[in-house]
Amino acid sequence: MTDYAREAASFRWQVPERFNFARDTFDRHAEATPDRLAMLWVDDEGHERRITFGQFRERSRRLASALLGLGLRPGDRLLLILPRRVAWWESVLAALRAGVVISPGTTQLTARDIAYRLRAAEVAAVVSDAENAPKVEQALAEVGGEGGGAGLKARLLVDGEREGWLGYEELVAAGDASFEGSDTRADDPAVLFFTSGTTGYPKMTLHTQASNGIGHYVTGAYWLDLTPGDLHWNLSDTGWAKAAWSSFFGPWIVGAAIFVHHAARFNARRTLELLARYPVTTLCAAPTNYRMLIQEDLGAFRFPSLRHCVAAGEPLNPEVIEVWRRATGLTIRDGYGQTETVVCLANFPCMEIRPGSMGKPVPGFHVSVIDEEGRELPPNQEGDVAIRVRPERPVGLFREYWKDPERTAQVFRGDWYLTGDRAYRDEDGYFWFVGRADDVILSAAYRIGPFEIESVLLEHPAVAESAVVGSPDPVRGQIVKAFVVLARGWEPGEELARELQEFVKERTAPYKYPREIEFVPDLPKTVSGKIRRVELRQREIARKQGASPAR
Repeated sequence: MTDYAREAASFRWQVPERFNFARDTFDRHAEATPDRLAMLWVDDEGHERRITFGQFRERSRRLASALLGLGLRPGDRLLLILPRRVAWWESVLAALRAGVVISPGTTQLTARDIAYRLRAAEVAAVVSDAENAPKVEQALAEVGGEGGGAGLKARLLVDGEREGWLGYEELVAAGDASFEGSDTRADDPAVLFFTSGTTGYPKMTLHTQASNGIGHYVTGAYWLDLTPGDLHWNLSDTGWAKAAWSSFFGPWIVGAAIFVHHAARFNARRTLELLARYPVTTLCAAPTNYRMLIQEDLGAFRFPSLRHCVAAGEPLNPEVIEVWRRATGLTIRDGYGQTETVVCLANFPCMEIRPGSMGKPVPGFHVSVIDEEGRELPPNQEGDVAIRVRPERPVGLFREYWKDPERTAQVFRGDWYLTGDRAYRDEDGYFWFVGRADDVILSAAYRIGPFEIESVLLEHPAVAESAVVGSPDPVRGQIVKAFVVLARGWEPGEELARELQEFVKERTAPYKYPREIEFVPDLPKTVSGKIRRVELRQREIARKQGASPAR
């Protein structure tokens, strides 16, 4: 895109009645240039793999036919829990091809988390590895004959052998390489993400073949600015919607190659070493990653191939953008979206960058700031960030919160979909983030619902009440902080705080545990008895500002 205004004015979504991403988009690249690089995969042990579009096409066809041969049917749900193994990409591509709904989960999920997903999504198959298989088995034992337990048709293990699991490689080898895919409709379900909200457990966000498989064209072509000659690296975990954005649909829609670094955890120096060694042309990372990268000696590295950098997941500090620009000559371009959307606001290469801004609406999206009556607000007035869905609904918007019509209805106001974020527009149309309209915590790009952590804390006998909020943090953006009212007979102290932290870590994904715990005699509440998390958040902001010597 060279002219934003012209592209935004002329863009029109084109969606056929029948569409299958694997057959109609990925295979088109594979047929035109089967030997073109689709992925460059490396790990910290010196292993390296180069996989072409033709090779991915063949293996995903084989796996798709094998999945259907196991009794799965289009519309069934497949739970995928894998780190950055090549099999993750093969499995997503194969599920889409078969019409099976793929549901990715981070490897940080505990057995308790997995059991919830098995039940809620009525999972028909699981693909995982030897490291995560025991958690899956524990979860299956917990659900027993319920939901995912009774309906499970297959468990696939990508490495080694394990009782009760089918060998992934054997299934791929036995599959039909001529199977092009199920003849899915564009609006058929395709991807089911779990995303945290303010109340209850994670909600199921359902995307269609088109909403991800066509909608992410604007992510890949406009924001990531990718072409078939690019090698794109996204640092996101495989369990998050950002992986679909930037590690799968965005690059492969336009025929770009994906760079993958398989490692147990993020290491800033190692990341810089790989950027210097490999011909990565575009980089996508969370603000937390960039904040850690600039702590390294950037002057010791040169990135001759890198031409474009983007960030998403939470607002990026202007100071970080400036440090990175001085060291690399590249400006990090912020983008905004959600699990429910593709990228819908962004800073594009053809635009003037205003550090700290969310950018402007992506072509194909009418994004605005509205009031409580659904009226668009003038510049510099704070309101709700909303996407217009009438008279035309943008393709990149999710279909629904699956099995939850009430919650689905709650996020629409008249002609608008409400993102749950607050912002304002300046006179030139740039959006500026103000904060969440709800209590969801954004920590190191993870979206964390307070209810989940509060529920776990209440299982501990020491806890009578708890309230969880996001507390400002210079590296993670926010950290999880818990305010705890103790039960009778318990005394506050550092030892109990550590015990509660470990208690949460053992029962839910470790990134959710409260990094700070404050014991309080009571919690602020409304007259109806609801906890006023907003008051606790404001207290934290004031406390952190007062503690900062720079203010």
